Order: sequence, then C-alpha cells, then structure tokens
Amino acid sequence: MKILMVLTSHDQLGNTGKKTGFWLEEFAAPYFAFKDAGVQLTLASPKGGQPPLDPKSDEPDFQTEETRRFRKDSAAQAALASTVVLSSVNAGDYDAVFYPGGHGPLWDLAEDKHSIALIESFYNAGRPVATVCHAPGVLRHAKDKDGQPLVKGKKVTGFTNSEEDAVQLTDVVPFLVEDELKAKGGIFSKGPDWASYVLTDGLLITGQNPASSKAGAEALLAKLK
Repeated sequence: MKILMVLTSHDQLGNTGKKTGFWLEEFAAPYFAFKDAGVQLTLASPKGGQPPLDPKSDEPDFQTEETRRFRKDSAAQAALASTVVLSSVNAGDYDAVFYPGGHGPLWDLAEDKHSIALIESFYNAGRPVATVCHAPGVLRHAKDKDGQPLVKGKKVTGFTNSEEDAVQLTDVVPFLVEDELKAKGGIFSKGPDWASYVLTDGLLITGQNPASSKAGAEALLAKLK
C-alpha cells in the first residue's frame, strides 16, 4: 500500500509578521498510523525539502504521544526534511493521498495547480483523498469528472468558523474553511470544537481539527482495506 502525504511550503501568517506552516500533530499522528500499518509513504510539498512547521504546534500545550514519538524518531525527521517536489509526483504511483493541515495550506496548496490536478487525478481514478483541519481548504478549486466542485453534495467537515475565531485568525486567513466548503456545495457538519470528528463520503475523507488527525488516517486505512 502506497500513500502520498502532501504538506505546505508556506510559512507566513498573512501580514502578521508571524510564522505558520503545517501543524505537527496533524503530520505526526497520521505518519505513524500509516507507518505502523506497513504503508509505503512518500512526503511531498510544493517547494520540496523541509516544510515549515507552525511554531505554535511545537509548544508544550500541543504535544501528544505522536509528536513526542516524532521528536525521538530520526528516520521520521529525515523523511520530513526531504520531501519531494510536488510537481514531480504522479498520482498513479499511489493508492491514496493525505493532506495534513495547519494554516499554511490555505495560502499555497489551496491555489497550487499541481495540487489541484493531483486531487482531481486521485479522485477521478477512484482513489481516496483525505484531508484534516485546514487542509479541506485545498479542495476549494478541485472538480469532479463532470466539472462540478468536488465537494458538491458531499458530507464534509473541516476547521470550523468558531475554532478559527477562538484562535483569533478569522481576519488573517485568506478564506474560512467552513464557509468555503459550504459555498462549493459541500454538506458541512461539525462536532464540538477541538474534539475529534471525521466524515467519510465515498472517496472523500475529511477531519475537523488536530484531534481528528489520527482518526482521519485510520478512516483512510479502513477505506483502502
């Protein structure tokens, strides 16, 4: 089983002067869920190499069993430091794709033509697409075989407006994930803020927030089995 994980290369939090990137738990939890299941993993990002880590996700309050495991795993760190360039990736080489979140993807992956084409290629070939937290935002421009928005009529979730409001970034992000999924015709639902909530609708798997990362990865593994 081969899974592609796509991470952001964007490190600027709008015009705040602060750093962003991917959220550590949203990478680490799926990474180890996949590794422990014997999956062959390839990590990719628009620029290749080391993706930027959101420094906030590395603070003590946001550590989990998986993030601590990552910090002790030199092979995992080396894999993350050497992501392949996204434009070089062929969807046909993989069984599924998984996008970790963090705020970074809202700026680069959501608009990246290679990412959009990759998502469409996976989905339209009958291969699962899984995204978590802010990463469902990368689906905004993706279309199905009929040229309709990929999320139209699908049960989806993602980082909620209330969660964005709680981290005080509503006016900083280029778009709100919840609003965008609804605008594209997605049937959006959510669980309590910060609690794990994952939806599977056909080939599309979406998770609401960092707490949904491991469950999102497990839902993808279940779909592949």
